[in-house]
Amino acid sequence: MKLPLEFYLRKNVTTIAKDLLGKILCTRIKNATTSGMIIETEAYSCRERGSHAFRGKTKRNEVMYENGGIAYVYLCYGIHEMFNVVTNVKDKAEAVLIRALSPLDGTATMMQRMNTDSLKRITSGPGKLTKALNIDRSFNGMSLSNNELWIEDRGIAIHTKDIVCGPRIGIDYAGEDAKLPWRFYLKEPKQKSTII
Repeated sequence: MKLPLEFYLRKNVTTIAKDLLGKILCTRIKNATTSGMIIETEAYSCRERGSHAFRGKTKRNEVMYENGGIAYVYLCYGIHEMFNVVTNVKDKAEAVLIRALSPLDGTATMMQRMNTDSLKRITSGPGKLTKALNIDRSFNGMSLSNNELWIEDRGIAIHTKDIVCGPRIGIDYAGEDAKLPWRFYLKEPKQKSTII
């Protein structure tokens, strides 16, 4: 079952980041369905310096200022496309970066996209999972309740004791805000995250 819009419109981005663990990120592109269970996330809010929205609205981050329930996809290092879930209500500018997945549906398609014959680590970083699921910047601003890109709940129970909290990765520029424990991952994920 696809997550309802109300899931994304809640006010606490860190709660949503934790609640996304165990949910399934899915794409259906050219009749190929691929998916993976979300096993690592990072929360971002315009109130802290780690966020793209900290200094205000720009052409790059304007999608973050829309109502939650849409995708924010941006290019990192000029190479990797990063998929984020926009949360909260219009003009609150919060989002959750999906950092890692455990592959589920369409693994052969994902391996082909990654040019590998091994399932190991093909979705173990934010730049890898977008390539495996064929998510690019054309998805920026796309609703997460359509039939091309969506997140669903398959009833996988994640217990609080199984969630690890820690600082986010690669945002040293954020000063003290880099220490916020806004990265969440499962204690024993099938794939451990890499930087990209």
